[in-house]
Amino acid sequence: MVSIIESGPWRDLAARAEELKTVRTASLFADEGRASAFSIEAAGVFLDYSKNKIDPETMELLLGLADKADICGAIKRMISGDKINVTENRSVLHIALRDYAARTYHVDGEDVSQAVRLERERMAAFAKRFEADSLLGYGGAPIDTIVNIGIGGSDLGPLMAVEALRPYWLPGKRSRFVSNVDGQHLSDILAECDPARTLFIIASKTFTTQETMTNAASARAWFLENGGDEETVAQHFIALSTNEIAVADFGIAPENMFVFWDWVGGRYSMWSAIGMAIALQVGADNFERLLRGAHAMDEHFREAPIRENLPVILALVGIWNRNFIGAAAHAILPYDQHLHRLPAYLQQADMESNGKSVLLDGSRTQTGTGPILFGEPGTNGQHAFYQLMHQGTDTISADFIAPALSATPLADHHEKLLANFLAQTEALMIGRDFKAVCKELEALEYPADQIEQIAPHRVFDGDRPTNSILIERLTPETLGALIAMYEHKIFCQGVIWGINSFDQWGVELGKTLAKRILPKIANIGGEVLPISDHDGSTARLINRVNTIRSQAETD
Repeated sequence: MVSIIESGPWRDLAARAEELKTVRTASLFADEGRASAFSIEAAGVFLDYSKNKIDPETMELLLGLADKADICGAIKRMISGDKINVTENRSVLHIALRDYAARTYHVDGEDVSQAVRLERERMAAFAKRFEADSLLGYGGAPIDTIVNIGIGGSDLGPLMAVEALRPYWLPGKRSRFVSNVDGQHLSDILAECDPARTLFIIASKTFTTQETMTNAASARAWFLENGGDEETVAQHFIALSTNEIAVADFGIAPENMFVFWDWVGGRYSMWSAIGMAIALQVGADNFERLLRGAHAMDEHFREAPIRENLPVILALVGIWNRNFIGAAAHAILPYDQHLHRLPAYLQQADMESNGKSVLLDGSRTQTGTGPILFGEPGTNGQHAFYQLMHQGTDTISADFIAPALSATPLADHHEKLLANFLAQTEALMIGRDFKAVCKELEALEYPADQIEQIAPHRVFDGDRPTNSILIERLTPETLGALIAMYEHKIFCQGVIWGINSFDQWGVELGKTLAKRILPKIANIGGEVLPISDHDGSTARLINRVNTIRSQAETD
């Protein structure tokens, strides 16, 4: 395939970036209509991208790039069930999981929409039993605690959504999440649980994921050691999986196994049975509202022309900043504490999707692809890494996200939060030059020699690109729309770069090597066998670990 960087639009954008190097973003606001022209709204999400160094000419070139990459055709291929995940020969149809327009979706000639609807109904019925206190533990008391055991997409999505929707939690119900194979994670959670009132959700498509099944086995053993028995495992464990045999062997009742399909990627799976923890914690009705919010963004994405398409525009702005402005890192900065897990969730969604260096035809990319994502809620981040964003040597782009109204208003807290949300994007754009700093110091009556010494340290270059994403308030609908927006943005960027956004082979080698190393880790107090069949560093580390473990005394 011909790389996109060899196309006319790409070359024109590179030339335009050179022309704009001496232009200050703030100066572009001489056009009084700029803020309006460079903003867009869909499904309750408002995007202002006017603080990026993009002018009308640049925007037209970016839209031309989208045309060249055939974004419209790619969208059609995805929603048609084409196997766009070419390395795994799979369709990519997470939008089918939240479709409320009664459309049909076909995979290998089979309509999967009816199976999706039936599974949604099964999930809703189970969640309503939980809400009504009809799920009883082995002692006869209602189950009130959920422990979700998963990893990656089976953990990050549900955890993020449950935290985001905290104001919608069902009274008297609580949920906990275990992902790390570090036994301390599970142990800390189990210490908070009453086995007679706890429901474990084992989330693993294959029911073989090492971390998840290790935690699941230990949770099962804890349950049996603390009042449960083999017959009551079925009351306290459910599975989100496709492996019926392994689920049955674990002791989970067939009616408590909820399925999803191989055309649902892990990091796009919170809309499927993997979202069970969400449905249980906030209720079936609110889970449906979450799906309907995502559906509203899906409808916009599939119908709106590219110049009026919010996810496409967000993707193009990201391409411009990553490939032409030189921003290799991108910050996700939610000004809402309930979105504190959103940066981690989007790290997986974006970096696992577009952290690729090989094109669809197997050749190496010749340009940067997915940026490094990181972030923290505002205003915490302002007292941590914003220093580097403002005055560091690297350009970092950022999404600032905020609800205009707080879900839990308290005095003037939210007004102060919003003031910071608005001020930071302005500061990152306008900066502060040497002359302005000197003038301020003079007004404070600093001596001339101190001004000369101090002023350079207070200079901000500005011209740091940001997007402002505003919602009315954080609800199930707006959360769904926000996440769907990012999913579609990631997809569009992958299309433009010519990579497969839906596989993740980069995580496999480490898993394979871990399985090889595991038998070589000595038991505590056990015999030490010298290891040499690895590289020098790894072999020496294994031997050192084993020496420490062999000398350790058990309680």
